[in-house]
Amino acid sequence: MKKDLKTQVKEIAVGAKNACAPLALLSTAQKNAVLEDMAFALLEKKEEILKANKIDCLAAKKESRAFIDRLSLNKARIEQMSDSLLQISRLSDPVGGVIAAWNTPNGLSIRKVRVPLGVVAIIYESRPNVTADCIGLCFKSGNSVILRGGSQALNSNLAIFNAIQRVMQKHGLPEGSINLVSSADRKAVDHLLKLNDYIDVVIPRGGEELIRKVVKTSTIPVIKHYKGICHVYVDEDADLNMAENICFNAKCQRPGVCNAMESLLVHRDVAARFLPGMLKKFKDAQVEIRGDELTRKIAKWARKATEKDYRTEFSDLILSVKVVESLDEAITRINTYGSHHSDSIVTDNNSAAEQFLKQVDSACVYLNASTRFTDGNQFGMGAEIGISTDKLHARGPMGLEELTTYKYTVYGTGQIRS
Repeated sequence: MKKDLKTQVKEIAVGAKNACAPLALLSTAQKNAVLEDMAFALLEKKEEILKANKIDCLAAKKESRAFIDRLSLNKARIEQMSDSLLQISRLSDPVGGVIAAWNTPNGLSIRKVRVPLGVVAIIYESRPNVTADCIGLCFKSGNSVILRGGSQALNSNLAIFNAIQRVMQKHGLPEGSINLVSSADRKAVDHLLKLNDYIDVVIPRGGEELIRKVVKTSTIPVIKHYKGICHVYVDEDADLNMAENICFNAKCQRPGVCNAMESLLVHRDVAARFLPGMLKKFKDAQVEIRGDELTRKIAKWARKATEKDYRTEFSDLILSVKVVESLDEAITRINTYGSHHSDSIVTDNNSAAEQFLKQVDSACVYLNASTRFTDGNQFGMGAEIGISTDKLHARGPMGLEELTTYKYTVYGTGQIRS
């Protein structure tokens, strides 16, 4: 008799919970050996993964170009996934690390020690590389993981998961260590989000609609980012050649991802010198500009920006532009219109730089660099579970340490409290 979906999902969660204790006991050397085998398995199964991905991409051919870009795999991207697993294997193991230690006057020895979170559920959309990255990070940090990717990437996710699952089986690891909810039925997510007796944290990765649904439905703690409305502010004391390179990279290098620039702010004193060349370069790259009055005087082909445009994550070759009167105005706009994800200032003025870095309330704040670096791999974390815009526990790219919590271990010699 076939089990109903709710029962299937619950059994996955129970298995993941049961796998936590043995996973927490694995040595760093054991985990690293498994991660290395995972990396090699992806390369060995490269053709199978690409074949599965081709099926997904053909089925999604009517989707936006940004969606197709996130969904698509090629040999270089699979090699990147493999390399991320190898990088994770070379990182320090956070589990068991002593955060702090002290002795009390009555002789108790107290240690604050890193431990795994437990069962991590990750709900994501169209990026198959998330499957490998999240398995690698959760495994190294001693957590079991439940993955539920978008239905449009199901074939790709299954191919990646199966290649890694065979490695886990070869090493005799608990079956519930890594899990993929393969049902395309959206009710599977609803069932998953109610299993707070078995799952310790949920991390949604995807569009704002997905994340809001997860937050609304879940009875489990959620670590989230709603969207990536990232700014670059070109200050009056900016190196304008540097600014042009940074802005072009932040918008055009990969416009469909959450750390791409969505809004460009330019100080009025440099607007007439900077914007003509910058906007022409964007136009040549087929970027649609939505600007304020001064921007549209410089680029008559630009569309008029609405209030909504300045609050939108386009995830495409569309950019809002605003000329501002001062650094203070730029900071206020970023904190008001942004999503507290990643924002950058281009300036040679140290005082302006320090003010921006201190006052912009975002997870990642940059000086003279592209926002595209907000990425676990680029930060030296091997990969990332997600980019959190929350302020509790984890903020910015989430790597191994962010997948741990802590407990206090207290050593006594017979002390009792009076």
